[in-house]
Formats: sequence, C-alpha cells, structure tokens
Amino acid sequence: MNDNIKISCKNIWKLYGENPEKFLAANDYNPSTNLIKSEKYIPAVRDANIDVMTGEILVIMGLSGSGKSTLLRCMSKLIEPTHGQVFFEGKDLIKATQKELIEIRRHKMGMVFQHFALLPHRTVLQNVAFPLEVQGIDRDKRESRAEDVIKLVGLEGREKYYPRELSGGQQQRVGLARSLAVEPDVWFLDEPFSALDPLIRKEMQNEFLRLQSMLQKTIIFITHDFDEAIRLADRIVIMNEGNIVQVGNAEELITNPANDYVAEFTKDIPRAKLLSVGSIMNKQKIEGAEIKVSQHAKVSEIAKEILMNNAPAAVTDDNSNIVGSITKQDIVDVLFEKE
Repeated sequence: MNDNIKISCKNIWKLYGENPEKFLAANDYNPSTNLIKSEKYIPAVRDANIDVMTGEILVIMGLSGSGKSTLLRCMSKLIEPTHGQVFFEGKDLIKATQKELIEIRRHKMGMVFQHFALLPHRTVLQNVAFPLEVQGIDRDKRESRAEDVIKLVGLEGREKYYPRELSGGQQQRVGLARSLAVEPDVWFLDEPFSALDPLIRKEMQNEFLRLQSMLQKTIIFITHDFDEAIRLADRIVIMNEGNIVQVGNAEELITNPANDYVAEFTKDIPRAKLLSVGSIMNKQKIEGAEIKVSQHAKVSEIAKEILMNNAPAAVTDDNSNIVGSITKQDIVDVLFEKE
C-alpha cells in the first residue's frame, strides 16, 4: 500500500436488515438498487472505495441519510461494516482485535461530533485531560499536556471554568482540545460546527484552519454546508443514498459535476470566488498582451482589470510561460453564471 495513504476503504458496505451478510454474499456483493429495496434492506453505505491521504482534509458531504456519518464510523470501526476492508496505516481494522482497536483509538484517533458531550462536573482542564486519564497517564503529565492544548485552541485563562460558564464556541474549542490531547494521527469530525451560530461558526473554521496549519493532521470532516467545505477541504466526497458519487476538489466538482445531484449541490456557489483563471481560459496563446494573469488566480481577483481592458489578457504558468488567454466575455460568463 502507498505509504502516503493513511486510511483506505475497500468495497465498504453497510446494510441494515435481516442477515445482510448472507444477502450480499448471495448476490456477489453487488446487488441492484431494486433488489435491495425489494428485500427491505436499508443501504447506509454501498460499495464505498476511498483513500485518505496523510495530512489532507477530506470533507464528506451529502443530504441527510446519504451515508456520510456511517462511512466515517466505518472508517474508525465505531460500527462494523457489513462487508469490505478498512486499512489504517496498512493494518486491516476489520481483522483487528478489540484490544488493538482500543489502543488505536486511544493513541491515534481523535473524534469530535456535533454534540461534544463535555462532562458538566469537570472543569475545562479536567475535560481536556480526561482521555489522557483514561490512558493511565499520571496527573501532572496529563494536566501539563492539557494546558498546552488549551492554549493552542485559545482558551488560556479558562482552565478552571465549567462548561456551563462557557459560550457555545468556547465549549466547541474544549471539544477540539480534548480530541487533540492524545496527539492523534487522524482527526474525525462529524458536523462539529453545525450547532453554532454563523459568526461563531466562521470563527471556529478560522481556528480549525489555524490549528491544521500547525499540526498537519489527517482529517475526515463531515458537513452539509458547501461553503464550509470550500474553505476547509483539500478534496470533497459527495455521497447520495449510500454511494460515493464524486470525489474531487471544489473547482472540479463545480466545473465538471458527475451528475445532476452534484450540480445541485454546487449551483448557488459564487463561481468567481472559486474558479481559477486556468479553469476557464482559452487555449489560444496571445503574445505581447498588455495584461498578464496567473492561471492560479481566482476569477474574482482579476475580473475588474480584465473588464476594464478591451483586449484579451495572456495567462501564464508558474514559470511565466504563456499557456492561454482570457477575454472580457469569459469573465462575464462566470460572473453571470452562463449555462
């Protein structure tokens, strides 16, 4: 297996119903949608294949009931897949013993969910230190580590506060700190900011990106908010009815949606802020152009300059070589979302 792959899911199925293992085996692990429904099974995840790369933020999206939370829980084996394999650093979690799973979760996995379940009778410091207490680490060491993480998430000075004395955003930071206390290799986050109001949510997204810039964790992040996914993701997984429909970065999903379902997800996103010049440029090269723009620049960044100039602009690569051109009409088409 590629050393850069942290988690690999192979042919993961999760069916709910009577004896789903027998049903899948009897149908060569590839039953049709009609057959699944006629036999009264609920397909939470259907034949999912995905590799999560070391250090990336992989965002999983989909409507309610699409299977995104179930897939995340299969990745960590919080629930048992009906069929398939989940490799964590090359080790098949499906075959791991309960003792091995406990050790992996305690030392290598951090988890944050929408309802972060802080212990109300414990202070911020005690909440953050709790997973280290479970590991059997002595009090001085675990509290020292907890203090470091509390500072990291911007809650220094609130170590002795109780959850009831904190705002929603501050409570969420405690949840993040608690999951980071064990110094996990992989961070699982299931809609961690969805209960927060918009301003605090934006603040927590910024905090999350700041932490990731320092820690470089491998992160699987679930959200139903495409704006949030654009801000955070290296790659986005779109799920529908248990299927992985498409995997790609935000620009790929918008410029080349796999089907109408993906297109519907992306239709309200302001294209100009997301699309790069390279994604909409013409292949025709123009020498001697008065204006030159990078292929990596966002359309919104160069729109005004192009619109105020009557001539096409040359598009350049990282080495300042001209690789194409962009016109006023190209900009207009993006700004007004030409079909």
